[in-house]
Amino acid sequence: DTAPAESVAALAELLRAAATLDEAAPAADTAPGDTTDVDGAAPKLAVSNTLWVWRDLPVKPDFTRVLADWPSGRVVTAPFPEDPEGTRAEINTDVARTTRELIPELLPPGTVGADTVASVVNALYLRVPWSTPFRAADTEEADFHAPSGVRRVPMMHQSETLGYAARAGWRLVTLPADGGVTATILLPDRPLSEHEPELDADTLAELLDAERETRVSLSLPRLALDTRAALRPALLSLGVRTMFDPASDFGELSDDPRLTVSDVLHESVLRVDESGLEGAAATAAMMRLVSMPAGEPVTVRVDRPFLLLVRHAATGVVYFLSRVVEP
Repeated sequence: DTAPAESVAALAELLRAAATLDEAAPAADTAPGDTTDVDGAAPKLAVSNTLWVWRDLPVKPDFTRVLADWPSGRVVTAPFPEDPEGTRAEINTDVARTTRELIPELLPPGTVGADTVASVVNALYLRVPWSTPFRAADTEEADFHAPSGVRRVPMMHQSETLGYAARAGWRLVTLPADGGVTATILLPDRPLSEHEPELDADTLAELLDAERETRVSLSLPRLALDTRAALRPALLSLGVRTMFDPASDFGELSDDPRLTVSDVLHESVLRVDESGLEGAAATAAMMRLVSMPAGEPVTVRVDRPFLLLVRHAATGVVYFLSRVVEP
């Protein structure tokens, strides 16, 4: 038998990290659907956590109260079975507003079917300027050694005092941004495909602990990344299985015993340029009815695949973890 709390806990885990983002960002804007212009230098964070639910599916008041405690947590009714495409468009429009149009279509056509009755959607937008911007005049075309071959990319340049460490076959460089946000580059000495499997939590902690302010001459490609994924296979492989089981019990959300999670969809976008970084991420859990220092600078040339970790320095909250293979 599946305990109701186990299914609900697995679903809540998908959004748990987002619930700390308000506390982690000093300049947070978390109003859902807010379309405030984000031009300018101020850091900007927007978060929304929404339960989209069929108007004929009863939602328990206790679940609604818990959702209200999350950043911008809310319940919105929609005509799922009667108008699947209209519901899909409404959810996409709301996500596009939160992400400042970086994610205009989280749910592709066909995602909302005749048996879909709810969707738990988390959306995040982050835009912060570098504490010390790159000079656009210093950006020039340079080689990047990708698995598919050498590519010419716009390479930014900066010589500044930055966080730096070299341990266990990795070099780490941290770029500070406003609002306490940092972007940490993890550059392996060997090909990323060989070295990445060895990067565990202990190694990463060792690198972060070893970071010291050092004069660094940094070359970093300008980035534009866009990733879309169906997360069900990955979640299953990580042991999150109960909520996908037709016998799952979401009794703490609704009294309808047929409710289960059919899929989890994710899209993330990250832009890194001379002025700063801008990113957005959105995740939707689709629910259906089962039957229904001084001296010479250290030179770091990021001209091959690497990892990029964007996080809030004071709390350690991770906003983005990117694997850059083809910038």
